[in-house]
Formats: sequence, C-alpha cells, structure tokens
Amino acid sequence: MASRLETIWYQASPPWALRPLALLFGLIVRVRRAAYARGWLRSQRLEIPVIVVGNLTVGGSGKTPLVIWLVAQLRSAGFAPGVVLRGYGGTAARGRTPQRVQADSDPAMVGDEALLLRRRTGEPVAVCRDRVRAARLLAGDGVNVIVSDDGLQHLALARNFEIAVIDGERGFGNGYLLPAGPLREQRTRLGQVDVLVVNGEGSFWAETVAERTRGVPRGGSAPAGVGPGRPFTMRLKGERLVALTAGAEVLALSSLAGCRVHALAGIGHPQRFFAQLRAAGLEVIEHAFADHHRYRAEELVFEDTLPVLMTEKDAVKCQALGGPNQWYLPVTASFAEAESAALLGRLRRSLEFRDRS
Repeated sequence: MASRLETIWYQASPPWALRPLALLFGLIVRVRRAAYARGWLRSQRLEIPVIVVGNLTVGGSGKTPLVIWLVAQLRSAGFAPGVVLRGYGGTAARGRTPQRVQADSDPAMVGDEALLLRRRTGEPVAVCRDRVRAARLLAGDGVNVIVSDDGLQHLALARNFEIAVIDGERGFGNGYLLPAGPLREQRTRLGQVDVLVVNGEGSFWAETVAERTRGVPRGGSAPAGVGPGRPFTMRLKGERLVALTAGAEVLALSSLAGCRVHALAGIGHPQRFFAQLRAAGLEVIEHAFADHHRYRAEELVFEDTLPVLMTEKDAVKCQALGGPNQWYLPVTASFAEAESAALLGRLRRSLEFRDRS
C-alpha cells in the first residue's frame, strides 16, 4: 500500500476517490491551526529558544543531516543544544513520558533517527510524542537551545525560528494533501517560515519555491522583515564507507567504482541513496524497504559475496545483525560558505530579537 501511494503521490494524479479525503484533511489542518491562532488550543513557550526543522511532505527530505549540521553550528557558537523528536519507529513514540536517548539505546525503543542523532551530535536527545515534555526534560538537564526535528506541524511547542526542508528532486509531488498526495499542509505555509532549505544542488525547485512564496505574508515571532526569501541549497556529501561491525574500519566509496554491490535503504526516499551510489560509479542492486523498517538478519545476507551497503540510519538497527563485508555511508550536510553565513546570520538575529523581547 505504501509503495502504491508513493507512486500516486510522485508520479501520477490521484484517483478521484482520494480527492475528497484530501479536502477533509485540509479542513482539519486549517481548523487545528486556527484553534492555536485564536487561543482555543495553547502553544507552550519555554524559557529557552526553540528552533524547528520540518517539512511539508511525508517521507525523507533531508531533515536529519540538517539537524546534525545545525547542532554543530550552535555548539561552535557557544550554545548547549539539545534535540527533541517523536522517535518514529520506536515504542517510546507511543507514550507521553519523555525518554533520554543514550548512545547505546535500543532503536526499537527510541527510534532509528533519534539514536543516529545522539551518536552523530554527541548532544542530549530526548524522544516523546509530546515534544513540550521532551524539551522541558532537556532544559532541566542544562540545554539552552532546543532543536525540534520534524516539528513543523507540532504546534503545541512554541518556536522562535522555523526551517522548512524541501526535497530538491521530488519537490511537492502531485501537489495534493494527504492521502491523495504527500503534503501535510498547503504550500502557502512556506511563506510563514523563517528559512527554506532545498536538499539538492541545482534544483529547479529552489526557483519555483521562491516564486510561489514571494509576497506571502509571514508569521512567527522572528523580527519583522525577515521572510523566507530565496531558498538555501543544501548538499549531502558521503565519501567514506564505515564497516558495520568492525569498529572504525573505513573504505573510500570511490574504491568500489565499477563494482556491483547490494544496497539496502529503509528511509523515506531510498532512490536518493541508490542514486548517490551510482553517481560514485557503483553498479547497484537495489533493496528498498519502508521507512523505519525493522530488519531481520536474513535480509542482510545474500548468496553471493558482493559488498552490502546501507544508510547510516539503517546501520543503527543492523549492527547487532551484521556480518563481514557490510558497510554504511554516513552523509554530511553542507552549504556554500556565503549561504551558510547568511542562514546562520538570520538565526542569530532571530535569537537576539527574542532576548530583547
């Protein structure tokens, strides 16, 4: 069913039967947002600033690498950052009791993305269905700025700065709301965020989004006059493979150019990973799984002896199952120097404005 829906969302117009459901979903979204705007539902504001990184579409757009990059920038600027997220794929996401994520936490409990964030950033991470409780837990531990991963639609947690990430390859799909399309909200929502980031170099979506959001009134609590403007282009780089079970052993991705490999991906957009490997010259045998897939040992083993490659998000779930000649590819978000400075400048001005308010 998930595969069928994704084909509809990104490759075709939706069946007429789904369109009324999309209208109903849109009505629910508007009513819920109006309830927060009019005070019928209340957003909880913390004593420390909150930065939200999210997107409008279902599935992977590159939020997690951006969060990792952002946490590193905040740490370099002297902050003590922490990350909150629901913890999709883990049992903790079902309850309302926040849980700290440790480097050796069980991904079946805290979720694969939360464990990846904890290991890559080295900073405090908490998961909970209620992001407010998770953020307060970290604030009590000494964190002085919160980054909320995938929190654009979680209006219960008030925010000081919003970053929307757009998949530079797939964009907004067929442009319909769920379940007829991949959108969680209408595209006009992008006019209310502080920064737009397009994941993909040279994407025509950067210009498209700029045109569609120009002149749209913005919201939020950042200083007046700081609109989303022209999107920033994010690039994901991965050049070294890390052995799944052999500690710090690494292998240059380029050393496998011309070789056939098995590639596993249980992420929101597996084709991005496969395309990245092909761009490095590898001949890829694809094995795509649903996002947050829980692997079984037999799914990592093949009759041949070809290398088995996977994403870092998959690796946190597969290390206990892995064997020889299995590798994962960490990726790192990067921006052009001028764009990085401009993005961080907007963020810094927003946080300074908050301190003066």
